[in-house]
Parts: sequence; structure tokens; C-alpha cells
Amino acid sequence: MTASAPSSLTRRALQASSAALIALALGGCATTSTDRTTTGSIPKMSKPADEMSQSELASSTAALGKAYEANPRDRTIGVRYADALRASGRSAQSLAVMQQVAIANPNDRGVLAAYGKAQAAAGQLNEALATIDRAQTPDRPDWRLVSAQGAVLDQLGRPADARAKYRDALALQPNEPSILSNLGMSYVLSGDLKTAETYLRSAVAQPAADSRVRQNLALVIGLQGRFPEAEQIAQAELTPQQADANVAYLRAMLAQQNSWQKLASKDTAPKPVN
Repeated sequence: MTASAPSSLTRRALQASSAALIALALGGCATTSTDRTTTGSIPKMSKPADEMSQSELASSTAALGKAYEANPRDRTIGVRYADALRASGRSAQSLAVMQQVAIANPNDRGVLAAYGKAQAAAGQLNEALATIDRAQTPDRPDWRLVSAQGAVLDQLGRPADARAKYRDALALQPNEPSILSNLGMSYVLSGDLKTAETYLRSAVAQPAADSRVRQNLALVIGLQGRFPEAEQIAQAELTPQQADANVAYLRAMLAQQNSWQKLASKDTAPKPVN
């Protein structure tokens, strides 16, 4: 049968994972519009802000901050700076930056997508949903935006609506690992770990699956009490430092008074994938 709902503590942790998936879903959206840099140069970023070390992130944030101060209307600088601020845990400042960029570029689809991401990270979920909806165009729907709508709906406690969005996104982009991962995490939020694992294994099997998708699978397996298997997945294809950090995170998640082990023990029968 399906497990009962997660405790408030573990649910908050998983809502943080859901917010991270909004970032994953929207990661490519801000580059869909043509860059309109007018003055100065844009600091180069060797990797997404979410994948940087603390020192790399601090250096990039400082450089982007100076570029933003010199040209606050530039959409590329603004979006990158907001991403760096969000990855640094400065969600309120990230949102403030994106508000200004959105005012300067009110019809830019990529800017609206990034603005929605900043709103979601700051906890403004209904506003994020409205902004992402504004960024969407019915004649040219973007699967990333549809999947991001699902992630916000999950955080709003509307799993049926969220999963409908994920399936709409899969119709636009079949077998996309980030969508399958979002769908899996939707089932985690409702306590159905077996179905979550089914979707996450499908996500990991896709050629385009990245480390963030594999870490979600490791989390779900660990939540079911199969920690050695989870640890093996968490350590794969990472540097020793990254692997240690991921394993430490898994252990911290699983140390909450065995709440997830108790949850997993109730989830004895797998559910079919619809």
C-alpha cells in the first residue's frame, strides 16, 4: 500500500529538493532568448552556479556583482548574477535582482523564466507559478517551463495537478531525465517511495541524466533503508570531496529519528507506473 505522508521535518527537506528541481527544469530557459549585452563584458562561468565549489561560487558572485552594478539592465549579467546569489543561499537578493531585470526586459521569455525560478526559491510560489505561465507561449510551449510549473504545484501541495504537468512535459520532450526526476520526487513528497524509485531509475537510465538526477535516486533508495546501495550511487562519477559531501547529506537525512525507515517499512507493495 502507499505509505503515509512524511513528517513535517522530512517534508521540509524534500521541499528543498523540489525547489532545486525547479532550478534544474529552468536551467536552460534563460539562454533561449538572444543575449542583448550593450556595454562591458560578462564574466565567464565555467559551470552552472549549482555545481561550483564555495570558492568558485564566491569568486563568480563577486565578479558578476561588479558587472551587474555597472549595467543592471543587462539580462545576461542579471540572470547569471541572480543564479549565483541563489546558489549562495541569498534568495532574497537574487529575487531583488531578477525583479529589476524583469522590469527592464518585460517581454523576454528567458528573463521571465529566471524570475519565476527566483520567486520559487524565495518561497513566493503562487507568484512563481504566474510568472512561469507568462513566460510560456501556447503555440511554442517550452517543456522546461511546463515541468517547472509541476515542481511549483508540488510545493503548493497539489500533486495531481503537478503530475499532469510533468506528463504534459514528457509529451513535449519524451524520456527527458529532469522531468522523470521531478515526477519521481513528486511521489516522494506524497510518501510513495516505490513509485518514486521506478521513475528515478528510468531518469537515471537516460543518456542525458546528470549528477543531480542520480543524487535524487540515491536519496530515495536511502530513504528506503538500503543505504549501501544509496552510498554507491551517491559516490559515482564525483570527486572524493563531492562524494563525501553527498554521503554526509544522505546520512543527515536518514538520521532524523529513523523517520524515513519507519515510512519505508509501511510501503511494502510497489504501485504501477501510470
